Amino acid sequence: MNSQPKRSNKTLIILLVVFVLPVALAKLVLSLDLYHGGATNKGALLNTELTYSALNMVNPKPHLWQMVYLLPEKCDEQCMDRLYVINQSHIALGRDRDRVSPIILLQNNSDLDALKQLHIQFETAPSNAQIAALLTQQQMIIIDPLGSLVMQYDGVSGREASIAQGKSMIADLRKMLKLSRVG
Repeated sequence: MNSQPKRSNKTLIILLVVFVLPVALAKLVLSLDLYHGGATNKGALLNTELTYSALNMVNPKPHLWQMVYLLPEKCDEQCMDRLYVINQSHIALGRDRDRVSPIILLQNNSDLDALKQLHIQFETAPSNAQIAALLTQQQMIIIDPLGSLVMQYDGVSGREASIAQGKSMIADLRKMLKLSRVG
């Protein structure tokens, strides 16, 4: 009697487990929103449609990266910290300093005495109502050489928090400058 040995389906089951199980687990993790991708940027990325031209404003420094801050009506301690951080961040960029311009946006009612108090020569530019409405919470914005608003840093309280945020902004700006082919 010639009996066929029973085939083992063990190999087939192992192959299915090895190839199908990881795909099924990945699908489950993604569908249950259990995976949170890592981001290396410290600031908040802005909508790609936000540009100077979309906000009906002339680019004050075309072909340069910009650190922008809107000078409020009354420059309090938080505002002074922001101005200090922008200046120190620009200095800390070192050899890339020529590629970046800190710009203070001014409205008709901006507190110009704050700029005189710091004895720092900032580039200034007039602001329009649309960009002023965007920067109501003392945010700092990084703008690329093409005029797109790229990244936002919300207002923080306290000098130490402002300095830490300045370090974060420098780190993000250095990454963008390294990867940038313009400006």
